[in-house]
Amino acid sequence: MSATFPSEEWLKALQEKINSDEKHRQIAKDWEGDLLFIIEPDETLKDRLTFYLDLFHGTCRAAEYNPDTSTRPAPAFTLTSSYKNIVEVLNGKLNPVTAMMTQKLKVTGNMGYLMRNVPVVLDFVRCAGEVTDEIL
Repeated sequence: MSATFPSEEWLKALQEKINSDEKHRQIAKDWEGDLLFIIEPDETLKDRLTFYLDLFHGTCRAAEYNPDTSTRPAPAFTLTSSYKNIVEVLNGKLNPVTAMMTQKLKVTGNMGYLMRNVPVVLDFVRCAGEVTDEIL
């Protein structure tokens, strides 16, 4: 299943991809941590966008598009970026680790854990790219 980024359908496709991808399941088998993505508006994206993923041992237990963040405890990681930078990561033009290190992708959470799990991060981006057939 492929979809247009950003959309609720895209997030559902990503959840399905993560849950059905054996390669990702193996790479992320030890990962524990939920993510809140905050995408800041720019000339293309008019309103702030958020999505939440509960990732646990190579599966995605929950995915929410524009969730009410005030109703949940703080996620293990919050990733904040401009729409332009997120699109560059999805297109493969910006390495996600480079984006984190240069603050193009700001991270709140345990950076040491992320750096020890770079293969998981890179494979997550692979999965996201594989379900993206169009970007607004």
